[in-house]
Amino acid sequence: MNTIVLKTIINAPIERCFHLSTSIDLHKISANKSKEEAIGGVTQGLIKLNETVTWRAKHFGLWHRMRVKITAYESPHYFVDEMLEGSFKFMKHKHEFKVSGKDTIMIDTFSFSSPLGILGRIVDDLILKKYMTKFLLERNEMIKEFAESEKWKQIL
Repeated sequence: MNTIVLKTIINAPIERCFHLSTSIDLHKISANKSKEEAIGGVTQGLIKLNETVTWRAKHFGLWHRMRVKITAYESPHYFVDEMLEGSFKFMKHKHEFKVSGKDTIMIDTFSFSSPLGILGRIVDDLILKKYMTKFLLERNEMIKEFAESEKWKQIL
């Protein structure tokens, strides 16, 4: 299993950062490159505990579907989404939020593994870990951009 941990410092209130992170609409904007769209479950607005969303996106030239569920949720401090169905063998993404002065520290812990045993582990190590890190960094930059400007008002 691979784990990616990212910390993003955002000059905005914790509640705003938390809610932007749970926004299906902002996720679609941040994942525009992969043509990601919500096609089932919660397809717009904010997702909450025990709710699911099914995503359809194009990665590596192929269309993928992934259904995730919010399995833990304590606003505005953390939430966890876990894959129920999809291309990974396992996927769990913990989102944590901490106040630091006037800033919010957003911590992502993204754990995943691919199917296909040793072949999947090689793909994870050589390709997928770098790809997912870039994907998450782009998403976090979008959250930061919206939270630190007036753009957040378009979403929340």
